[in-house]
Amino acid sequence: MTSRGKGAPVLTSVSDSVADPVFELHSGGKLSVQSTVPLATREDLSLAYTPGVARVCEAIAADESLVHSLTWVGKAVAVVTDGSAVLGLGNIGPRAAMPVMEGKAVLFKQFGGVDAVPICLDTQDPDEIVRIVTALAPSFGGINLEDISAPRCFDIERRLEAALPIPVFHDDQHGTAIVVLAALRNACRVLGRGLGDLRIVVSGAGAAGVAVTRMLISGGADAGEIIVLDSRGCLHGGRTDLNPAKAALAADTNAGGVTGDIASALRGADVLIGVSGGTIGEAALAGMAPDGAIFALANPTPEVHPEIAARYAGVVATGRSDFPNQINNVLAFPGIFRGALEAGATRITDGMKVAAAAAIAAVLSPGELAPDTIVPSALDPRVAPAVAAAVAEAARRDGAIR
Repeated sequence: MTSRGKGAPVLTSVSDSVADPVFELHSGGKLSVQSTVPLATREDLSLAYTPGVARVCEAIAADESLVHSLTWVGKAVAVVTDGSAVLGLGNIGPRAAMPVMEGKAVLFKQFGGVDAVPICLDTQDPDEIVRIVTALAPSFGGINLEDISAPRCFDIERRLEAALPIPVFHDDQHGTAIVVLAALRNACRVLGRGLGDLRIVVSGAGAAGVAVTRMLISGGADAGEIIVLDSRGCLHGGRTDLNPAKAALAADTNAGGVTGDIASALRGADVLIGVSGGTIGEAALAGMAPDGAIFALANPTPEVHPEIAARYAGVVATGRSDFPNQINNVLAFPGIFRGALEAGATRITDGMKVAAAAAIAAVLSPGELAPDTIVPSALDPRVAPAVAAAVAEAARRDGAIR
């Protein structure tokens, strides 16, 4: 075993990990394939495989839509990554990403009843990723993109959405955004505010920051009263150094043309949403309007420690499970895909995302809502069925079904 500075020890061999419960749990992986049909007799074998299976193949060849009901395709999702932006670890590659993708598949099954297969691609070329996923798509009813770095993730998702007749969903973008919208809606209920009346600052203009901003606008926030920041400061129409995704945000937000750093953006703001990492100083927070909300979502180290955030906001949320109000994607993606698959959805629309956020928020009754309870627990069994039902209804309403 070796150590890296003051951090946790780095395991350099299997023997080092014997007493570590994390490594014990991961030994041999977290997934297996289990048959849903018996194979106890010759008749069982002839029905499940040859010769009986040939009749099913012929039926699907004559009507390809039957693949969704006569195979597992209608309830299976591919969890696809290139390992370029894994958790807070960065670009660690496809092999090191596999434990996270396995974990994602476990969450899909546990919370949504959806079968998911982790696929870690040994390429970070967008053209190759689109080509490979397109070729794999007939085996799945949906594609969950995971831990692919910005800005490549925007283009990859857009191209796959255009190419495939099944839902494509980049969870790092939209899962986070959906849960943020749900949490902010309930924060408004606690604080007695209206979503459309808030001045909102989003610190971070990567995959999550862009999606959070778009989702808040779709959910009823005033685009002109949202200021988004990247590492160089506020996004505004006068900046010439922005990629297309950031330039589009700059055109749609910050109607007042605020420039400068986070302190300038936070002056008079009601809400801070941090999705960038780094640290936001207390002096900047002091400029916020009273009785607002701070969502410091960087993981494992929030942009603002919750104890400090509580000095300047009436509601505080983080991305961590050891503090109240965890903004956890698991509240969204299992139910979203379950609903999309059950409805036979061909895509995930903005209406389906907003419906998912509303369903998550509505799980908590008025008696359950409190400053330290604005979202359900990630383990709340009410969440996935509620989200699935809302998403399926929205898919039908939006005409996004087969």
